[in-house]
Amino acid sequence: MTSFVLNVIGKGASSADFAALAIGRTITLAPDFAFDIPVEGRVALEAARQMAGDEPWDINLIAVAERRKKLLVADMDSTIISVECLDELADMAGLKPRIAAITERAMRGEIEFEAALKERVAMLKGLPLDALRRTYDERVRLNPGARALTSTMRAHGAHTMLVSGGFEFFTSRVAQAAGFDAERGNRLLDDGAQLTGEVAEPILGRQAKLEALESGAGALGLTFAQTLAVGDGANDLAMIQKAGLGVAYHAKPIVAEAAGAAIVHNDLTALLYLQGYSDAEFAS
Repeated sequence: MTSFVLNVIGKGASSADFAALAIGRTITLAPDFAFDIPVEGRVALEAARQMAGDEPWDINLIAVAERRKKLLVADMDSTIISVECLDELADMAGLKPRIAAITERAMRGEIEFEAALKERVAMLKGLPLDALRRTYDERVRLNPGARALTSTMRAHGAHTMLVSGGFEFFTSRVAQAAGFDAERGNRLLDDGAQLTGEVAEPILGRQAKLEALESGAGALGLTFAQTLAVGDGANDLAMIQKAGLGVAYHAKPIVAEAAGAAIVHNDLTALLYLQGYSDAEFAS
């Protein structure tokens, strides 16, 4: 039996397009959309991506061993949800262009995350607390496939964690809405009416996300091969590189280049196909 499969996801994708690479029987995960082809290794991945050309298909090489993960650790902003909460808070204060520019540089790994977070939060000093509720109600939306991802993995015995460099106000609500078992985030400080422009220490950043993966795996008695980490920004890199399956989801270039798998075109259900789940196994 081969140690790897070529996992292909995308509308109109056909195993016939990659038949020359196959060394075994194709397994259909979703008709005319997702399938696995047994292949020999990384050379097949490069060849398959060349064969696909400009088609909007996600093609990844996936190890067969320990394929269905028992721990999911996911970033929140621009991964499980469609926005960056801090940028949307900034919009409430009329500061979105300034703060979003800093966010972009931090997510690209151009500046250090913790310092960038402090700088952005300081600019929100005096913002009424009602702005947090308005931001959640008016701006925060789950990305397509978020609930299917958590419910399916949980139905098959996995533990799910939302770990964010964003804020507890949002992680607590998003975790409940998306169906995560646990959540962690940073805490904005306030005086009872307004933000003070400070964030509680220690700041949950790149290292803390890695530690969440490590502690989660340890508590569950899992090896790292049994874990999945997904994110889009530079502060997700450490956990993505440590996990058995690290996925760059619509990610910044620095993350996409370093991750074991990348989803560029499809929604969060792609993480289920990467693990070999078929449509019939998705939980509602």
